[in-house]
Amino acid sequence: MPRSSQSQEHIIRLDPRSPTVLDTREIGRRPGTMRRVQRTIAAPVDLGTDVIGVPEGTDLELDLRLEAVMEGVLVSGTARGRATGECVRCLGDVDQEIEVDLQELYVYPGRSPEGSDDEDELRELQDDLIDLEPALRDAVVLALPFQPVCREDCPGLCSECGARLADDPDHHHESVDPRWAALQGIVPTPGTGSDDVHDDQKES
Repeated sequence: MPRSSQSQEHIIRLDPRSPTVLDTREIGRRPGTMRRVQRTIAAPVDLGTDVIGVPEGTDLELDLRLEAVMEGVLVSGTARGRATGECVRCLGDVDQEIEVDLQELYVYPGRSPEGSDDEDELRELQDDLIDLEPALRDAVVLALPFQPVCREDCPGLCSECGARLADDPDHHHESVDPRWAALQGIVPTPGTGSDDVHDDQKES
C-alpha cells in the first residue's frame, strides 16, 4: 500500500523538539526557496553496525540545506562525527572521523515525482516536518567500513598464542618439522643412550 494512503492510526507523530526533526514551514512551498540548518546533535542509538558505529550520545555535526522543489523538500548536506569499533584483525580499538553526504527528497503527502513507480520508497513530510534520522542512519551505515582495521598494515594476531603482532614485530615460535617430531622421543639423552647400555653389558 502506498505510504500516502496509510491509515493515520499507523503514523507516528513527529516531535518538533527532536534534534533530528526539521521544520520546513519557514521555506514554504514555493520552489527555489532555501534554508540553511547547522546544528550539533547527540547521535541516536545503534548508529552503525555490529563492529563499528557512532557511539550513542556523541556529537554529530549537521550542515544541511533545505530547498523547496515541486514535489516537496530536498535536503542535502553533510554529517560529521567519530566512529569507534574493533579491528577485525587484532581486535584492537578503531577510532576514526567520518563525514557522510546526505541527499534526500521528502515529498508532500499524496504527491510523488514523475516517473516514480514505488511510492513506498519515498519519504514524506508530516505536518511540514521532516524526520531526518532514517536517512542519516542509512548514510552513516553505508559509509562505515565493512571490515574496520586499526591501520591498513595491521598484522593481526599470532595464530598460535593470540599475541598482537603489532606490539612485538619479532614475535615468533620455534617450530619443528612434523616429519622429525616423531624422532624426538627416541633420540637418546646423555646417560640413557644405547652406548651406556653396551658399556654395562661389557662390564658384566
